[in-house]
Amino acid sequence: MKPFWETKRLDEMTEAEWESLCDGCGLCCLVRFEDEETLEVIPTRVHCQLFDPERCRCSDYENRKATVPDCIKLTPQNVEALEWMPKSCAYRRIHEGRGLAAWHPLISGDPESVHRAGVSVRGETISELTLADPDDALDYAAWDLTDERG
Repeated sequence: MKPFWETKRLDEMTEAEWESLCDGCGLCCLVRFEDEETLEVIPTRVHCQLFDPERCRCSDYENRKATVPDCIKLTPQNVEALEWMPKSCAYRRIHEGRGLAAWHPLISGDPESVHRAGVSVRGETISELTLADPDDALDYAAWDLTDERG
């Protein structure tokens, strides 16, 4: 029997199935800037104030919009429009028909596999709360984060 991510379209998945696609890399929790002239997205190594850098997860996922109003909820309806999502992201991979990577916890059976594969940002970021000014995040621009990881 094939797994749900190979048999269902994204918009047919249950909420639990959809949420299980998150590989725990933390890349989507990083601060990004958009150049107003070129519309180019500039990733940084600065993480959201709610991001737990050890677990590579949001520390208050259910209530995150109360603290971080501009947090973008990834849905089957908006995944295509979010071109800044990392190429290694399971949601993006499934949407593009590439399937899950071998290091994905749903494939490996191990939530640590994403970290061992070098895909996550564990140990690579700083909190936005440590910055004097939000624009200081640009000092931590990380163009390599746009590449496929792992």
